[in-house]
This record gives sequence, C-alpha cells and structure tokens, in this order.
Amino acid sequence: MEKEREGSEPLQYAPPMNDIDIATEAARRGAAVLLKYWQQLGKKDADLKSRHDWVSNADRESEAAIVATLRELAPGDGILGEEGSKSEGSTKRTWVIDPLDGTSNYLQHFPMWCVSIGLRSGDEGVAAVVYEPLRELFFTAERGSGAFRNGERIRVSNQTGVEGSFLATGFPFRAQEYVSIYVKIFEDVIRKAKGVRRAGSAALDLAYTAAGIFDGFFELHLAAWDVAAGALLVQEAGGVVSDFSGGQRWFDRGNIVGAPPAVQEELLRMIGKHASEEALDRRKAAR
Repeated sequence: MEKEREGSEPLQYAPPMNDIDIATEAARRGAAVLLKYWQQLGKKDADLKSRHDWVSNADRESEAAIVATLRELAPGDGILGEEGSKSEGSTKRTWVIDPLDGTSNYLQHFPMWCVSIGLRSGDEGVAAVVYEPLRELFFTAERGSGAFRNGERIRVSNQTGVEGSFLATGFPFRAQEYVSIYVKIFEDVIRKAKGVRRAGSAALDLAYTAAGIFDGFFELHLAAWDVAAGALLVQEAGGVVSDFSGGQRWFDRGNIVGAPPAVQEELLRMIGKHASEEALDRRKAAR
C-alpha cells in the first residue's frame, strides 16, 4: 500500500448517500431559506397565485435550493415541484417537492409549516421526508422499512373507530365547488369525533397521523406535492391511505383518507354517504 505523503491529511471515507440522506439534505437547505425569511416575511411580500393560494419569495427560493440539491446528489432523477420545477429524468424516479407546505400559516407567522419531499418510483412512493424546522423534527420513511421521527420508530394510534378520535382535516378553499359536500361530511364527523383540527399543512397532518398524534386525516382536492411524502409516512407507520372510494387514486385525484385501519374504514363509510370519486368526477365535469 502506498504510504501517505508526509504532512498530508488522512483520506476520509464518505459513504454513499441513500434516498433519505439526500432528501434530508435537500430539506435542510430549503428550510434554511424559509428560516431566513421567517421573522420578516408578511403578506406584502407575497403574490396571489389564485384565490386563497399565496406564493412568496420564500417558497420560490426554498424550491430552488431543494432542486439544486437534488440535481447535485441525484442527477438522473425527475423533479415535480409546487412552484413550477419539472423535469423527467432518466431513472423513472421523481422527487415530488412542496418547498413550503402551509404558506398561509407561514405568512401569518402561525408556526405550522414544513418542507415536504417525497420520492416516487413509477407509481409507487418509495421515500419520504417531512421536515418541521421550527422544532427540528424530521419525519422519514422508506418503502418497507418503517416510519421514524428523528430516528425513532413511529406508529399510527391504536384508535378503533371515529367515536372518540382526534382527527385532522383541511377545508377546500381552492375548490369552492366542493364546500357543500365537505360540510356534510364534516358535520357527520364532528358528531362522533373527540376533536377535529384544521391546522393548514396537509403534510404535517399526515406526519402527525403517522406518529399517532392524530387518529386520522381526510381532505378534498389536494395536490400531489401535498401528499406524496405524508402518505408514505402513514403507510409505513401501519396506517391505510386511500381515495374517497377506497381506491389508490389519491395521488392523482387529491382526495385522501389516511388513518389506522379501523378509523380509515369507518371514515370511508361516513364519507361514502355524501361523496365518491365518481360523484366528484361528475361534479367536476358539470362545472
């Protein structure tokens, strides 16, 4: 073996980064942008993308930092980002990015927001990171390997039904045509649940469901980047994720129910009295 040159530093071995390492590094760099703006940013610094949907300089710069990191560390993979980043890649793998989930919360200085990064291989989620930087919490999952919060395994709750459950939801602000359906579902749910919270970050709602803080989550008309990471967390924590008809179209359709098995099954029955994927399709076509 060749001796080290006199006075030279010993070579350091750097193990290859796995998907969670890559997503974690990207989330940290995106969050660094968000934290820089956190104390100063307000609505005056944001543009209105559409009704009730804000985009800020922080969103855009965070996504740019995340995309740059992914292109550096996973150059062959595709990218789909909320703020417009999109590339196909050559690996049939796609990173699905929400650089700031909970933008309205962030702009109002309500501390419920995160960075969400999910990795899909074909039509299947294979890795997920949801990072809550204000509390330094990393929720992570890989397909078949479980879900974790800062390295400790997490599980969905042992709740066995909606009665007495503590649930999370989101209001369909971006899809006003679904409000009347949502209100009927919500009315049925609050008659049985112990509590229902609308905190304004679907990715964190799903992460908290995976950790057993919430006993389930349901929402209408979300985007792919809202659910790509959180859904895998729930699945790897022992929960069930489906669309409103119990199928697997939640990623493309945005109508999602994620919960421990018994709660998920009962929520589907309750939702099914008022909505199904087919009925929602008909409503959308009639607009």
